[in-house]
Amino acid sequence: MKAAPLLLALVAALGNLLGAAVVVRRARTGLRFIETMLAFGAGFMLAVVLVGVLPALDFSSGLGTGATILVGYLAIHLAHHVVVPHFHFGEETHVVSAAVGSSALVGLSIHSFFDGVAIASGFQSTAALGVLMFLAVLLHKLPEGVTIASVVLAGGRPGRQAVLAALALGFATVLGVVLTEVATPLATHGLALAAGATLYVAASNLVPEFQNKRRADLTISFFGGALAVIALEMMR
Repeated sequence: MKAAPLLLALVAALGNLLGAAVVVRRARTGLRFIETMLAFGAGFMLAVVLVGVLPALDFSSGLGTGATILVGYLAIHLAHHVVVPHFHFGEETHVVSAAVGSSALVGLSIHSFFDGVAIASGFQSTAALGVLMFLAVLLHKLPEGVTIASVVLAGGRPGRQAVLAALALGFATVLGVVLTEVATPLATHGLALAAGATLYVAASNLVPEFQNKRRADLTISFFGGALAVIALEMMR
C-alpha cells in the first residue's frame, strides 16, 4: 500500500477533529473563518472535478464512466438527504433529537468514505491529481467537523461524544483509502465515483450554504478557490 495517500487521509481526518473542537469550545471567530473556508473549498472542489478529474477519466467505454460519475453523485445525495432527514453543512443552531445526530453520523460517514476513495484514486492516476484531491477533501473537512459536532451537541449529547463522532468520520476517510488500494472495483472505478461525489458536495451542499449571504468575502473566496486550481494546473 502506498504511504502517501494513507498519510494524507490521516491529515484530512485531523481537519474533522479541528472543526469539532471549534464547536465544542464555542470559538465564534473560528466558525466565521471556517465559513469562509467552506466557500473557498466549494470553488476549489468544483474546479478540481472539472479541470483535474474529468480530463483524466476514460470516456471511450460508452456510458460506463458517465454512469459511474452519476452513481457517485446520487450516492452522496442518498447519504445526505435520504439517510439524514435534517442535514446542512455548517453549525446546527436548533435543538434536534439524538436520532438526528446518529443519522447524520451515518450519512457523513458514507461521504467521508468517498473522501478517502477520492484521495487514493487520485494518486492512482497521478501524484499531482492525488494532491489536488487531498486538498479538495481537506478544505471541507473543517466544516464537516463543525457539522457533525454541532448536530451531536444540538441533540443533547456531551462534547466528548461530538469529538468522537468527528473521529469516526476521520476513520471512514482512512478506510476509504485502504479499501481503494486493495479492492479492485474501487481501484477501477474510484476516480469516477469520487468525481460524482465531489461534484455533489461542492455544488449541492456547499454552494447553497453561502450563496444567499451577502458577504463579499464569501464570493471572493469561492472564485479564489476555483482560480487556485487553475493556477496549480498551469504550473504543472
